[in-house]
Amino acid sequence: MSVRYERYLLAMAAAALLPFAGCNKPAPTPQPENAAQPAAAVTQIGGEDIVHLQRKATSNGAKPEFLSATIFPGRGMNLFQITANIPGKGEVQVLASPSIEDAAAKLNGGPLDANGNASFSFGGAFLVPYPNRIRGKLSDDGKTITTEWNGKPLTLPANFAGKKPGAEKHAIHGLILTSKAEDVKTETTADGQTVTGVIHAGNFGGYWLSQTDLNFSIALNGDGVEATITAKNVGTEPEPMSIGWHPYFAIPSGDREHALLHVPAAQLAEVNNYDDVFPTGKLIPVKGTKYDFNTPGGVPLRDSFLDDNFSQLKRTDGAVVVDITDPSANYGIHVEGESPLIKTVQTYAPPDKTFVAVEEQFNFGDPWGKEWHGMDTGMVTLKPGQSVTWKCKLALFTPPPAK
Repeated sequence: MSVRYERYLLAMAAAALLPFAGCNKPAPTPQPENAAQPAAAVTQIGGEDIVHLQRKATSNGAKPEFLSATIFPGRGMNLFQITANIPGKGEVQVLASPSIEDAAAKLNGGPLDANGNASFSFGGAFLVPYPNRIRGKLSDDGKTITTEWNGKPLTLPANFAGKKPGAEKHAIHGLILTSKAEDVKTETTADGQTVTGVIHAGNFGGYWLSQTDLNFSIALNGDGVEATITAKNVGTEPEPMSIGWHPYFAIPSGDREHALLHVPAAQLAEVNNYDDVFPTGKLIPVKGTKYDFNTPGGVPLRDSFLDDNFSQLKRTDGAVVVDITDPSANYGIHVEGESPLIKTVQTYAPPDKTFVAVEEQFNFGDPWGKEWHGMDTGMVTLKPGQSVTWKCKLALFTPPPAK
């Protein structure tokens, strides 16, 4: 008898005795040494704990109300996701974002995340000290561009370019995409929660002219989500400053063709093309054009492509209110730019996607470009000790029945 066969008979005999031994529990199924284990939940991104603001629904489905907000303090306080309860539809995701696990995989510092670029590809990245694009002279190694502010050179990361061959590299969307917030605190309020934190940005990694502290507050309650950022020049030199936000608002039904957009603007900035999206310096009246979204209740998106900067904005109770309405989901959201310094709204809406990015910001694109011929393009000058505040609020609404 072979040794292998003898071991087999002994194993069979032992198995036959198992029902009569101990407490009659079946033997555990053996697992291979390399068996996959359940993935651990992602609790940190960018080296900092993820913050989940939460509240319980109180209207019993009678009205729309916000339920949660998820923030990444390790990635510039990115307001990654918001959820809401919509009558007749239940819980929906307000922002177009992947799962936290997928986001963590993308926010990995790799080639697609150089300078934090993946941060503005989903969710809601905050853009400081400049939103939008800035052009300049490209360095020999192709890594930076140099422009000029008040006679002083500014060298910035050349972190973006269009997709066409030879597209011009430029700087885009600020310098806090990978910044970590400190002193992050969450407080429970009467109808929700609020998180605060500070980014001691300093000179933004050596790219800026002075030293800056950024104080953040994101508040959740049933009726609104409000984000506030205050930038303070804590250095010794004057500095330019602008603040914006880059949220991708989901169309919950997926019916992009019939989704409605309302932008209270009289003009938009002409661009050279939709690949570079560089302003020409010409401001075009929107009235009577396909870019006129002033109609109360909004204009259907249909198959239109948008990557445009709207200006000469009309305010309602002091706020620039942009509306996205999804009639198929009985859903609507107001994007209310409350800061008086918000001068433009950038919209981005590709026809093959079910989102609309609405970016309430201080400035026009390429704010120091010669194409503007010295026009005030919305950048703020902060002298030492001075501060500026940007604030935006989201509010839900139920659209009126279709006629």
